[in-house]
Amino acid sequence: MAAADMNPATAFPAWYSPETGVYHSTHPSVPFPESTFLDAVSYIISHTHDGLNAFVDSSSGFSVSYSELLPLVKSMACGLRRLGVSRGDVVLLLLPNSVYYPVVFLGILYLGGVVTTMNPLSSPLEIRRQIAECGVRLAFASPERFREVENLGVSVVAVPETGNVGPDRVEFSSFYGLISNSSGADLDSVAKPLIRQDDTAAIVYSSGTTGGSKGVVLTHRNLIAMVELFVKFEASQYDFLSTENVYLASLPMFHIYGLSLFVLGLLALGSQVVVMRRFNPGDAVRAIDKYQVTHFPVVPPILKALTRAAQSAEGSTSLKSLKQVSCGAATLHRRAIEEFVQALPHADFIQGYGMTESTAVGTRGFNSEKFQKYSSIGLLAPNMQAKVVDWKTGSFLPPGVSGELLLRGPAIMKGYLNNAEATMLTIDEDGWLHTGDIIHFDHDGFLHILDRLKEIIKYKGFQIAPADLEAVLITHPEIMDVAVTGTVDEECGEVPVAFVVRKNGSALSQEGVINFVAKQVTPYKKVRKVVFTNLIPKSPAGKILRRELKKLLASRL
Repeated sequence: MAAADMNPATAFPAWYSPETGVYHSTHPSVPFPESTFLDAVSYIISHTHDGLNAFVDSSSGFSVSYSELLPLVKSMACGLRRLGVSRGDVVLLLLPNSVYYPVVFLGILYLGGVVTTMNPLSSPLEIRRQIAECGVRLAFASPERFREVENLGVSVVAVPETGNVGPDRVEFSSFYGLISNSSGADLDSVAKPLIRQDDTAAIVYSSGTTGGSKGVVLTHRNLIAMVELFVKFEASQYDFLSTENVYLASLPMFHIYGLSLFVLGLLALGSQVVVMRRFNPGDAVRAIDKYQVTHFPVVPPILKALTRAAQSAEGSTSLKSLKQVSCGAATLHRRAIEEFVQALPHADFIQGYGMTESTAVGTRGFNSEKFQKYSSIGLLAPNMQAKVVDWKTGSFLPPGVSGELLLRGPAIMKGYLNNAEATMLTIDEDGWLHTGDIIHFDHDGFLHILDRLKEIIKYKGFQIAPADLEAVLITHPEIMDVAVTGTVDEECGEVPVAFVVRKNGSALSQEGVINFVAKQVTPYKKVRKVVFTNLIPKSPAGKILRRELKKLLASRL
């Protein structure tokens, strides 16, 4: 920061308190609605703008306009009520990206229900577990997963991939029946349930800082804070109108990154969202050119694919509409940043940091003529506070010194579902979320991420809990002990590696281990490498020493 921003009494920046160790955002605070009774959907639709199309399907061109969106949401809520869904009931979304994903999500929230999202490629075992943990009342699924979910004893509604699939298709009759009341008259005639800001809105699964995956309980207040501090704040940093922005949604909407932007936040701005069912480099380039996409949120593997496309002969005449590319969800290597900036110098590149536990709120990049810190994860979001602490002693640390990042603010989760112990280990009595990530603030207020304490593996931006894979592996009849850790992979960020102790006399092969896991987990969670060993290194308390595993792995490469 400039000298004027320094506290002359302490020689520390004004946004850092050496007495308390608290870092404050360099941005002004944002006022929040004070009403006790306010749901996220009502808050989002209270914003007035001149936006035209809300969602456009990238392949078919089918669109949902802003004038059509609220009636569809109300009709969905009305249809859900007819099915017996009421305030507090949990509804599962086992869906790929589509223009109807936000309609279903918002309809559930508008009715006072609770949404739990899930990767549509999840294994039957994972689906069964989440249904049981959340107490799911109803599910929305793709036609491919319909029967599996129905066999678990849950009522299911099949959702069409695109809007140009007509209601004459038998498998989608229930879905179109839910939204057929396009006027929303039935819902308007019945008193809308009183929803508090502190009521639960969503349960989104995350690996957290340690252990297996957990259900993160997010409130309507958390979602409102996300809209204000993540989406609207970023839009305020640019001169162009939000209603003229076109976002490409290739990030999965079930993930907090895609959910916060495409399903919720951007609707308050009136921006257009072009929806891709799944990412494909060629299709993405064509969509960017066809729809004149201005903003493209990505994860590292997508950024690298975009860079390669821009470097190609075809790419040299494409991608001209891009104004901003933002990257998050996983660590990005400096070389990848440099190659992108060289390939697309006209697009502003930023990084951001957030967690499911912070409703995607944390930091956001900011470049200007004075500051172009592409390798930074940005500045602390408004209304958010941070601490940097020594991970051994807990003492707080000043700018320039690395330690564990702690966050506090209105976007921090309510807690983990049915897991008070894990909640207390993650959020302390003063409300600080212990992220497990090692960072430092520079003297301009920008954050830089260095490493992480937590055990989770980040594969292409997705979180993989080693404990989840270990729980699967240990059920193999020929495995006596097992541990999982991650190893760096240039293309994917990290890949899971299984250290396996075979039972005496076993001839179990690497392929056998990989295939055993692949049949039981979502594709991105598959074990990619196997190391057979005689002993898993553990502490006296029985905790797996993953750092020792990484050393062992490094010695074998």
